[in-house]
Amino acid sequence: MTSTQAFFRSVQDIFEYYLLMPSPGRVTRMDVTAAKEDLQNRTLAPIGYDVGRLFYLSSMKDYSSGKYHHHGLADSFSEQAARAALATCHLEVFYRLAICPLELLVAQIERFMTSTRQDLEKTVNAWESLEVYRLAVPSCCNPLTAALFRSNVKIAIALLKSRCPPRLEKAQSAWPRLSLGR
Repeated sequence: MTSTQAFFRSVQDIFEYYLLMPSPGRVTRMDVTAAKEDLQNRTLAPIGYDVGRLFYLSSMKDYSSGKYHHHGLADSFSEQAARAALATCHLEVFYRLAICPLELLVAQIERFMTSTRQDLEKTVNAWESLEVYRLAVPSCCNPLTAALFRSNVKIAIALLKSRCPPRLEKAQSAWPRLSLGR
């Protein structure tokens, strides 16, 4: 099985997981497809780049329950269709980023970091120490793909850190300051 076939099998597994869950109102594949298209067109497309989409989608997941929530999508379709659409889009965006060229990943991470309007060096250091990118990994993805993604993000952080200008620390001297007037 090729990696592309494995990816599409994973996406199909998500669809089937949500479609086979017991529910009072049966969700159809058509409902999920329509919810997914709505999410992609109205919410994800305006974000403009996959790293932004990935963090948006991961923020829609409740880390305590593992369930995705999107009130607008659930109102327009159903809670189950919204969850399936969010899970599927999250996985698709994640897999695109996991296999994208490193140069593109670095550029997208830098774009995401600078969009926060915080000092880039401080943001890079926070990402390095806190490893916030780990929260963006979908829980149902392939473990090897998750490891590849985390490794690539660590490389991107190292590259971004190397681009930050070195900070010059004021040299502290043990000698007292001399005043010319004395």
